[in-house]
Amino acid sequence: MDTNSYSNDPGHVIEADRAHVWHHLSQNKVYEKIDPRIIVEGKGLKVWDITGKEYLDAVSGGVWTTNVGYGRERIGKAVGDAITKMCFFSGGAGTIPGANFAKMLIEKMPGLDRVYYANSGSEANEKAFKMVRQISHKHYGGKKYKILYRDRDYHGTTLGALSAGGQDERNAQYGPFAPGFVRVPHCLEYRSENGLTGEAYGAAAAQAIEDVILREGADTVGALCLEPITAGGGIIVPPKGYWDRVQEICKKYNILLHIDEVVCGIGRTGTWFGYQQFGVQPDIVTMAKGVASGYAAISCCVTTNAVFDQFKDDTDKMSYFRDISTFGGCTGGPAAAIENMKIVEEEDLLGNSAAMGDHLKGNLHGLMEQHKWIGDVRGMGLFAGIELVTDRSTKEPVGEPQIAAIVADCIAQGVMIGAANRSVPGYNNSLLFAPALVATKDDLNNITEAVGQAIKRVLG
Repeated sequence: MDTNSYSNDPGHVIEADRAHVWHHLSQNKVYEKIDPRIIVEGKGLKVWDITGKEYLDAVSGGVWTTNVGYGRERIGKAVGDAITKMCFFSGGAGTIPGANFAKMLIEKMPGLDRVYYANSGSEANEKAFKMVRQISHKHYGGKKYKILYRDRDYHGTTLGALSAGGQDERNAQYGPFAPGFVRVPHCLEYRSENGLTGEAYGAAAAQAIEDVILREGADTVGALCLEPITAGGGIIVPPKGYWDRVQEICKKYNILLHIDEVVCGIGRTGTWFGYQQFGVQPDIVTMAKGVASGYAAISCCVTTNAVFDQFKDDTDKMSYFRDISTFGGCTGGPAAAIENMKIVEEEDLLGNSAAMGDHLKGNLHGLMEQHKWIGDVRGMGLFAGIELVTDRSTKEPVGEPQIAAIVADCIAQGVMIGAANRSVPGYNNSLLFAPALVATKDDLNNITEAVGQAIKRVLG
């Protein structure tokens, strides 16, 4: 055995990565010509790669995850202590971290009662879909099985989650998909096709959901699955009145409301969960990412007791939820989540997310005044986006190559930003921002300054 091949020497690590790692969301052929980026350390919003280059991370680990920032020793210690004492046991039994975090979480979610553990957002959503399907079979003769999802929303990378995926470029080449998933229109006012704005547009966008329900047959629809704010599809904040009407529609037709908080959960929008910004009461909530800020793998599918109780029937051997998530039984996830939630509370990161979110949007509106290419600014809390267009009157999207060039320019400046990427055909023209909830005004000023410079260099 060549022990040198397992060293931390940068040359060895880079070559081992190039030879053996299959990178996510990347065209790996580029690594035949350039070195893969290896991230080795983080503190707050800053990360360093293996060459020593420093970056300011405006997307919380690239995929909106590290909500409390990097370098939290207390979370690492909590995970280490938990997994040393009892690393894992199947979710058929309980653990101390699992019980304690479930109680802590439910206290932040009035009206919800039960936590089902898994290990990724995709998997949490799969659990929810399976619950809906089993309820249909057990209580509705298998008829109320359809799950509605929204154009531009994203719910995960498994085949089931992609079946509920509203981003056609993410879905491309992976079909055929599971039957019974039905798309409803998006709620992006900036791209309204009927010319309506404000509450009128919100009412029309919600009505479009009811139209689909009536077309499909309300007695065949089991659930509506939506992001509270569409994330990768362009940071779409639903218009005023939309969510109120959506909830009314679900109640009217006895349809479970499933809200996917994988991105928005745990403070991203300035409240514990994005749905709490809109005053709605879901039946099912899924979450991952910021639940433990990436310090350990964990996701949760949270339900009301009304949902949970539909699986309680000891007269039928097939009535219980016959599902398992192996690593939902790892204690590291809930142990990390407990400390993560304590940090959010102790440091008032909900308040910081709201206040710094206002500052970020102010900066982005300032950029809009300086650059004619910015057609729209959207967001809530430390979750924001700008849509780039070639002409504000026609709203013609800036091309994806130019968006990629802006992202690359920011990286060269030492600032990592996000962008809609191979998601919505023809509309991958948004830059996305979701810095850790510990962000300061200086951090946000540095981020938006880099973006402004990049836009000027790439677009003029």
